Amino acid sequence: MKKLKLLSFALYDAGETILGALLFSTLYPLYITQHIEVKTYSFLYGFTFLLSFLIALQISRVADQKALRKPLFAIFSLSMVLLCLFLFFTFEKVKLNFFLYLLLALFHQQALIFYNSLLRSFDKRGFASGFGVAFGYVGSALSLILLAPKLSLPYAFLWLALIFFLFCMPSILFLSEPSERQRVSLGEILKDKSFLLVLISMLLLMELAHTMIAMMGIYLRDVYGFGKEEVYRIIGFSAFGGVFGGILWGKLTDRLSASKLFPFGFFLWSALLVSLYMVPKALVILVGLLAGFSLSHLWTTSRVLLIEKFAKGDIAVRFSFYSLSERIASSFGLFAWSFFLYATGGNYKLSVLLMLIFPLSGSFLYFISKR
Repeated sequence: MKKLKLLSFALYDAGETILGALLFSTLYPLYITQHIEVKTYSFLYGFTFLLSFLIALQISRVADQKALRKPLFAIFSLSMVLLCLFLFFTFEKVKLNFFLYLLLALFHQQALIFYNSLLRSFDKRGFASGFGVAFGYVGSALSLILLAPKLSLPYAFLWLALIFFLFCMPSILFLSEPSERQRVSLGEILKDKSFLLVLISMLLLMELAHTMIAMMGIYLRDVYGFGKEEVYRIIGFSAFGGVFGGILWGKLTDRLSASKLFPFGFFLWSALLVSLYMVPKALVILVGLLAGFSLSHLWTTSRVLLIEKFAKGDIAVRFSFYSLSERIASSFGLFAWSFFLYATGGNYKLSVLLMLIFPLSGSFLYFISKR
């Protein structure tokens, strides 16, 4: 039964990653920006994440108080399947279709919050988290290589609904509800200085992660002169680092604790930034491997750290803040990167080196939180 739970958790991670890589990152943005302006899409999509956080705070408080994390996880996950089907049937009605897509994005965030909270029910949370990360990398790589070239809207909605349904059902059937219940006070959480400092230190690393994911292809093209196929190969090779890292970091987290292992990420990301500044073109593929390795460390250890160090019966509410941190990171890191490029006159390498301020500041805040 333990192995079945572990596999179920990992399959959901893979299904969610496939949905993110194909629908949220590529197919739908390319489609909808043919009908509405990019700035309108960006604003409404970003507003959806803010709204998702406000809704999550209220729902997660009820979930923590009455131990309803798994039922809500199941409801939001199955609703995502239905919304994918509705996107197919409303494809010709652009405004309605876009509204349903934003609703899908909102439900996706709610499902992830409760999915992460179910990690509490595992004895070996580190390996479960890392195994899920590894499956997520496999799902992302296979979907972009095998599925993306063959899918087109609107029929992609049907395929994605089926794929996500198949990948999420084992989790709905076999994952268990954490037993803790707690009446949650948001005021007490906001007064928890250690929690807020750790969350900000995570945010600083997440900013690097999201910036690298968004800009790595451009960096490889403009700095090293790689063509499209070479960029795909290097980014694809980084997935091997992610798969290997997910398993390794998961096992080490269980053996050493997330509190001891998470700070190693500040060194990893610093090493990655220095490597991008110094490494010659012939060795860049090794930097890709290090990038995947660093990403898997962050995703594996951060959610376990939240459970290990802070969450008791208020686990869903804590993960609402974690989810908000990810959303902030996805935009703020890009703003910082743009500012550094502007300040250095478009010097990519120097801008990368200046991003060291994020892991250095994060490590400082993390060690203050321990005091």
